[in-house]
Amino acid sequence: MAMADNSLPTSTDNTTPLLSGWGSVAVHSGHRKDPNYAHQVPIYASSTYVFDTAEQGMRRFDGKEEGYIYSRWGNPTMTEAEEKIAALETFGLNMPVKGILHASGMAAISTLMLATLKPGDKILTHFSLYGGTNELVTKILPAFHIEARIADLRDLSLAEEELKADPSIRMVYLETPANPTIQCVDIEALTQLAKQYNCIVACDNTFATPYLQQPFQYGVDFVIHSTTKFLNGHGTAIGGILLGRDVEFMRTHCTKTHRLLGGNSNPFDAFLLIQGMKTLELRMERHCHNAMEVAGFLEQHPAVARVNYTGLASHPNHFIAMKQMRHPGPMLSFELKGGLQAGIDFMNRLNMCVRTVSLGTCDTLLSHPASMTHYSVPKEEKEKYGITDGLIRMNVGIENIQDIIADLNQAASL
Repeated sequence: MAMADNSLPTSTDNTTPLLSGWGSVAVHSGHRKDPNYAHQVPIYASSTYVFDTAEQGMRRFDGKEEGYIYSRWGNPTMTEAEEKIAALETFGLNMPVKGILHASGMAAISTLMLATLKPGDKILTHFSLYGGTNELVTKILPAFHIEARIADLRDLSLAEEELKADPSIRMVYLETPANPTIQCVDIEALTQLAKQYNCIVACDNTFATPYLQQPFQYGVDFVIHSTTKFLNGHGTAIGGILLGRDVEFMRTHCTKTHRLLGGNSNPFDAFLLIQGMKTLELRMERHCHNAMEVAGFLEQHPAVARVNYTGLASHPNHFIAMKQMRHPGPMLSFELKGGLQAGIDFMNRLNMCVRTVSLGTCDTLLSHPASMTHYSVPKEEKEKYGITDGLIRMNVGIENIQDIIADLNQAASL
């Protein structure tokens, strides 16, 4: 059963009217009337901002007066994007959160880790993670004496064993659905468990977007997005956001960490992100409809050994996904029977669908991890994480469904 749609009025600030529909929030939230009456938020292409008096500058630096100082610290275009995403992640939940826009999803994750963890702390996370996140926690953070424990968090008893065995675990980091295996973990159950052991919980919500899943509903402390993907929706800009429930922490220590690390966004990319989010509901409805059709088609195709899509009853995490998501979503992966060469041949035969490693755009995107993103990873390690030689990851686009299926069918046929 899909998660209920919480259609309650929401408001991000006193300039935004109360809105009862998710799509209306996506269009209008975060917007403030421009002093020159521009309909759309302007691109504030200014690195710095002036003060009327020296005293005003003192008040702003001291935090006694709100206002912009320097665009690494904040910018009106970036603020609208932050507030719009915060409104979408909390729609119907009646809770304050603060978002900080970043130059990329990895910049947002880096701020999260360095703002919340100290030497000696550990992270408990799932073994199926985005490759960049996995490398950050296994190759970069250990130099700061912050280590990761990696386990199959779909097994709650195993997760509790890890938490019991190591009291230095400070954070439980989730990514669901996971990249590229589309595995899902139970956000609510893991968050409740983590809180019993005084851990903070962070969740990467990139694949689902706030339209399909709201992790704050289940008590998580932080939500992360690569806004490059479905939030932008058109492949035009790189970006990321970190959102937190502890608004005071986000405004103080987390903001200071973000500013000093320098992973800030910019007004041009923020503007593109704002425009993309206005059609998120419409795009996701079409993405999801097409994905369900594609998954059903692939499950019956003679060249396909397995389809990883949470909307299928055959998926081992089907129940968990349906408990916490409004729809299984636009992402899936499938395994071709012929292994590595079958994967390469399939990719080379595509006509309309696009060969690339990203996701979240309007067009259908496919990648072959074994010959692309995970080419240098030893085979035994790939297979341990469910990345087989014939695995294809797919972002199902919004094209006409018959054209998507026709291209997949001819590419998979011998």
